[in-house]
Amino acid sequence: MHDPHSERMSGSETRAAGGLALVFAFRMLGMFMVLPVLATYGMDLAGATPALIGLAIGAYGLTQAVLQIPFGIISDRIGRRPVIYLGLVIFALGSVLAAQADSIWGVIAGRILQGAGAISAAVMALLSDLTREQHRTKAMAMIGMSIGLSFAVAMVVGPLLTRTFGLSGLFLATAVLALVGIALIAFVVPASNTQLHHRESGVAKQALGPTLRHPDLLRLDVGIFVLHAILMASFVALPLAFVERGGLPKEEHWWVYLTALLISFFAMIPFIIYGEKKRKMKRVLLGAVSVLLLTELFFWELGNSLSALVIGTVIFFTAFNLLEASLPSLISKVSPAGGKGTAMGVYSTSQFLGAALGGILGGWMFQHGGLSTVFLGCAALCGLWLVVAGTMREPPYVTSLRMPLSPEALREAGLSERLKAVPGVTDAVVVADEAAIYIKLDTQILDRSTLERLVNPASAACEA
Repeated sequence: MHDPHSERMSGSETRAAGGLALVFAFRMLGMFMVLPVLATYGMDLAGATPALIGLAIGAYGLTQAVLQIPFGIISDRIGRRPVIYLGLVIFALGSVLAAQADSIWGVIAGRILQGAGAISAAVMALLSDLTREQHRTKAMAMIGMSIGLSFAVAMVVGPLLTRTFGLSGLFLATAVLALVGIALIAFVVPASNTQLHHRESGVAKQALGPTLRHPDLLRLDVGIFVLHAILMASFVALPLAFVERGGLPKEEHWWVYLTALLISFFAMIPFIIYGEKKRKMKRVLLGAVSVLLLTELFFWELGNSLSALVIGTVIFFTAFNLLEASLPSLISKVSPAGGKGTAMGVYSTSQFLGAALGGILGGWMFQHGGLSTVFLGCAALCGLWLVVAGTMREPPYVTSLRMPLSPEALREAGLSERLKAVPGVTDAVVVADEAAIYIKLDTQILDRSTLERLVNPASAACEA
């Protein structure tokens, strides 16, 4: 019989997705709130130089990149919750360390410790344990939206909090957010009875080699690396440009970010709809990178007044948000069947490495050549990305599915080859130790019910 309730997320699935989305959002809020204020307020710290400010902005990315995948693998061994609790405690300790600091080195140490609480992979794995297959994409989209939203809130709340409580107050607030995250895991997110070893949400060692050799996945990894490098480097320069070139006191910066993020959020939606509906995501990607390149050149040459800087910031965030939203969906389209979890792990590591390098490079360029050098350096990075992305193939417009296999289907030889011959199926791989098959399919050509009859004909016949 068809179960009508299976179409909707259950109460516990909604609690799991909502609770974990909030954990992610609070932690990201803590990471991002520092961005718009460190360049302006950080110069008051003992020993501060632009290069060290850049290092403080990017420092969390270093430990985050190194520990991201290992923490995910450890969570498979000892359980998701212990790893998430540990990560949030480490993040809170890093925040307290930075709050107590009176020198730039103390803030850098705090940021490095904050980044060591690398829980993204464990949170994603716990989400997979707590949601059914057909709702997992929806649940992951909730987490994606929460990250985007936390970035927008951080850009506005960061300057407001710092104006009222100073940098140490800002870091203490991030420690409190981490503790709220711990409470959410303890009291809101339901307990999970099973722990799925699941290739769509975690890193599979067997899939690591093929992922690192996949040309189009590597192009997307370069893309997110460059995007976050540009974001961090720009935030070494932009807040200072508002003060020096735009004459805007650092206490007033919040309204610029609020305006830019509100406009950019609505401005990017038509491009995402166009790219997905018309199946032209490559064109949208190259267009957004070109706009980012032109915006950095605009800041370099024409960003000499407050109005010019505000216009530039609005356009910058429109392109940035469009790329930030579309790159993860491109990863899931391009990754081979059963390889999405591993591809996302490598992608996240590239993102954090980009953030680390961008902060360090931005600070160094500012110290040695001023604002113009930072904007030119960012433009050069965009140029490099355009060259790399230009050779990418149009991504396949496919959905990833994981379907459990009956013992009879598991014993059947050549099941994946037989499925690949079906119109609409682009890839299929049987993973015997999970008793499951991973499939990539074009939903315009093939629907799920037809596929289920092909994969498990016996159970389909029973239901009928």
